[in-house]
Amino acid sequence: MTTTKQRPVGEMLRQWRERRRLSQLDLAIQADISTRHLSFVETGRSAPSREMVLHLADELDVPLRDRNRLLLAAGFAPVYGERDLQAPEMAPVKAAVRQVLAGHEPYPAGVVDRRWNLVDANKPMLMFTEGVPASLLDPLNVLRVSLHPDGLASRIVNLGEWRAHLLGRLRREIAVTADADLISLNDELSEYPCPDRAPDLDNEVAVPLRIRHRDLELSFISAVATFGTPADITVDELSIELFFPADAVTAEFLRK
Repeated sequence: MTTTKQRPVGEMLRQWRERRRLSQLDLAIQADISTRHLSFVETGRSAPSREMVLHLADELDVPLRDRNRLLLAAGFAPVYGERDLQAPEMAPVKAAVRQVLAGHEPYPAGVVDRRWNLVDANKPMLMFTEGVPASLLDPLNVLRVSLHPDGLASRIVNLGEWRAHLLGRLRREIAVTADADLISLNDELSEYPCPDRAPDLDNEVAVPLRIRHRDLELSFISAVATFGTPADITVDELSIELFFPADAVTAEFLRK
């Protein structure tokens, strides 16, 4: 039997503060508390109340999953649930997601979780997985499928640009969340081969995905939608990826 030592809540709060590039004075002003009290909390000289832990976590924009960890470290029970997407209570969320996916057709759209695993998708998304080996589809990690040599990488015309875009997003998420799973995923993806050239975005308004599909070259720009007021960890970690045609050829192909 092994045990893992729980880090003090003050230490964890300090790390989140530093991750947000805030001084103690900055956070104290933002949270409307004294710098002295914040210092005592971070050093363990003062035990924060449940309300104070949640208040500081809110000011630091800590993800819900990690707010539960802060509460546990402070000796309190977690307050945020993590329900399966198939649970009865999640019916309104599932309905909203399906409405967005169906309403976006004939353009591709998919839903990913915090690890970038595909949770749901509309029918046009199937064009992206055409020809991808089954070993990369269960589970289907969107980033892995996109950049793996046996996945979409051989079909992406501007692989250097798209890879830089995806890894940039992933690393920004790591900076915000410090998620160990995302760090591991970034290490894996960074090892995949890619043309060694700098992105050329001189004439672009957004980074496009240019991909060969059968005898056509299709071009997409993308947008991301999230739930604005999550109170459940699963909902907090869902993202809807929406693809739009970036040229007339792609728009016509999708309409047909």
